Amino acid sequence: MKKSFIIALASLACASVIQAKDIDLKKYGAKADGKTKVTKVLQKAIDEVSNAGGGKVVLSGGTFLVTPFEIKSGVELVIDADAVLLASPDLADYPERTDVRHYDSEAMPRFRNVSLIYADEAENIAITGRGVIDCNGTCFTKPKEGDNWTGWHFVRTVPRKQSLPRVVFFAGCKNVRITDVTMRNQPAGWSYWIHDCDYVHFDRCNILADVRYPNNDGIHLNCSRDVTVSNCIIESGDDSIIIRANSRSLKEDKACERVTITNCVLRSWSAAIRLGWTNDGIIRDCLLSNLVIYDSSKGVSIDLPEYTARNPQDASNDYGREATLIENIHFSNIRMDKVFYPVYGRVHENPEVLAAAIRNLRFTDMQVESMYMPYLQGRKDCPFQDILFSNCRFTRLTQADMPDVNRHGPVPKKMPEMFVHVERVNFENCSFTFTGDFNFKNNYDWTAADR
Repeated sequence: MKKSFIIALASLACASVIQAKDIDLKKYGAKADGKTKVTKVLQKAIDEVSNAGGGKVVLSGGTFLVTPFEIKSGVELVIDADAVLLASPDLADYPERTDVRHYDSEAMPRFRNVSLIYADEAENIAITGRGVIDCNGTCFTKPKEGDNWTGWHFVRTVPRKQSLPRVVFFAGCKNVRITDVTMRNQPAGWSYWIHDCDYVHFDRCNILADVRYPNNDGIHLNCSRDVTVSNCIIESGDDSIIIRANSRSLKEDKACERVTITNCVLRSWSAAIRLGWTNDGIIRDCLLSNLVIYDSSKGVSIDLPEYTARNPQDASNDYGREATLIENIHFSNIRMDKVFYPVYGRVHENPEVLAAAIRNLRFTDMQVESMYMPYLQGRKDCPFQDILFSNCRFTRLTQADMPDVNRHGPVPKKMPEMFVHVERVNFENCSFTFTGDFNFKNNYDWTAADR
């Protein structure tokens, strides 16, 4: 009797595993015609797989039109090479979520929590496959009128507070994997926002946003830990990869740390790499290596701008509640071609921009062709400290090499090529090739022998 009971339990366990087998969404009842919304069928499949203990929901052989849906624990969403996940073109399909758990929606950037693909405190989730997420961005933007436009060529069709703020949004998740998928046609909204997550891995992803659209960032890593981004191609009108620590919408302050970015190709009409923003918290122990950056406004940006809550014209609501601390960041083996600023760092003079320290930044083995040379402007109470440039080659281009400066996103005005409030900067085996005047000066300490 006892042996029979054990066999029965084993049979139940096997049945549970079998129940969690893959679900083919078309066989499950979804129409892949690109016209019929299949969100209810998709969400039902995700719920069933998650409740069974995990498995795959597979999209193959067509275009699946969807409104916002939630990925739950244990689910791998597979978009096969012959499949497209298409976002609904109807803005009415994107209401605010009311079932959130991990964050305070009122403190969210852009005042909205909505996204196309969502996960809240889920574990062991993934988006994989060689298919496409088409964000239908042409339905949410329009070209500027006339021929005298500057910045980006396109604008939103609705005010920022009503627009789709992000495409994929994961909050409070663990063990996240996104591989092989191509995302395209993003609206004026972030492609991926990873918010307070642990053990996140991007690999072999294409993020192909139209650089002429505003605010369509690539991968936005916020308050997250143990993250890798590898072998990705990212084109974006706004920042391609962002590392931040804005905890204002969280119950407690969280650092963003142990982030590795490697073997990626980046193009951005803002910053290819951006670290920090207004009143972020702790960003530390990050390695960025083997990168190709081209046709970008800034290669690396560490910019703490003025406190946005004080500016009634700013509708982003994107600022933190802590003093920013950025430390132990290493940039290595990077090629930059046709960028305006290769390294741009600034701490705004407004004391409400809280800044504790920016220190221990290493730039090694960089080959750069840019219109301007590196620019760092700290603040008297928060200087840039312990900066190393080693084996770097900087070649300054002319405007003839980059003629469309006014139609290249938010290109910063030309700043004096100098380091201000910078302590202990070291140049080792570096060269500067340029025409015209060039002068590093004002309020910095040299420690290198080859000035």
